[in-house]
Amino acid sequence: MSAAPAPCATRSSLTTSSKIIIEVVTPGTLLRVAGRLDARSAPTTRSVLHEAVDSGDGELVIEMNKLEIWDGTGLGVIVGTSRRARQSGRQLVLTGVQARELRLLRVARVTWTSSVRPAALVG
Repeated sequence: MSAAPAPCATRSSLTTSSKIIIEVVTPGTLLRVAGRLDARSAPTTRSVLHEAVDSGDGELVIEMNKLEIWDGTGLGVIVGTSRRARQSGRQLVLTGVQARELRLLRVARVTWTSSVRPAALVG
C-alpha cells in the first residue's frame, strides 16, 4: 500500500515584500495572492505572475480573496498579466475578487478577456 503524497508537496511560498505574499500552489496553474498589491510590491509580483503564465498552459487561476488594497500600479500588474495570458493562448481566472477590486477590473475591462469570480460566489 503506497502512501499518498503530502498535500503540500507541490506548494512553495514566496514572500515578495512585507506587504504581499504569493503562494504558488501548483506551478503555472494556481497561485494565491494575499496582502497589498501596490507600487511597492508590483515589480516582484509582476515577475512571479508572468513566470506563472509562461510556465504553464490552459487556465491560470489566481485566488485573490485575501488581497486587501490596490492602487493603479497594482491594477496594472493584473491587466498586464491578463494580456500576457491571452497572448500566450491561456485564460486568466481570478477568484475571490472583492467588490472594490471587481469594480476596478470592470473599468479596466479585464472582465472582458478573463474569467472573474467575485468573492460572494466562491466556495
